[in-house]
Amino acid sequence: MWHEAFLQSIRQHLLEEGFPRLRKCLHELSEEELWQRPNASSNAAGNLVLHLCGNVRQWVLSALGGAPDLRQRAKEFSERGTQSREELLNCLDQLEAEVAALLPTLSPEQLLQTYEVQIFRPTGMGILIHVTEHFSYHLGQITYIVKMLKDRDMGYYDDTAL
Repeated sequence: MWHEAFLQSIRQHLLEEGFPRLRKCLHELSEEELWQRPNASSNAAGNLVLHLCGNVRQWVLSALGGAPDLRQRAKEFSERGTQSREELLNCLDQLEAEVAALLPTLSPEQLLQTYEVQIFRPTGMGILIHVTEHFSYHLGQITYIVKMLKDRDMGYYDDTAL
């Protein structure tokens, strides 16, 4: 059915590619580098991880899954390094497990239904597209931070014959 193909695509991009790549980046950075900001207008990798955790939790687990929305978005960006790499990884692990458990339960009706998230009224499909795109966008920023600080190719496609 169409919705199974859609959910499999989301699963591939978000769970099979996005989360593992983000973990790989976090393991490349020192605790200090996780919270290093190039300037006052830019975010540290740690802030972007907190932001992704907040975004996915709010849009997917709260809107689609019915979990309470406890997000404090401004705090995701104001954090200045009180969370360790291990705490960030634990946040990602828990989030990934919850999303992985929710995705296969979503029906075609839920994907077509409209939800309220922040000031927006997306469909379930729109939520999953937004979250996948948003995750990829910030993962790209974090990947760039790693490359800039470590002069290292992340090798995302090393095992793939492109």
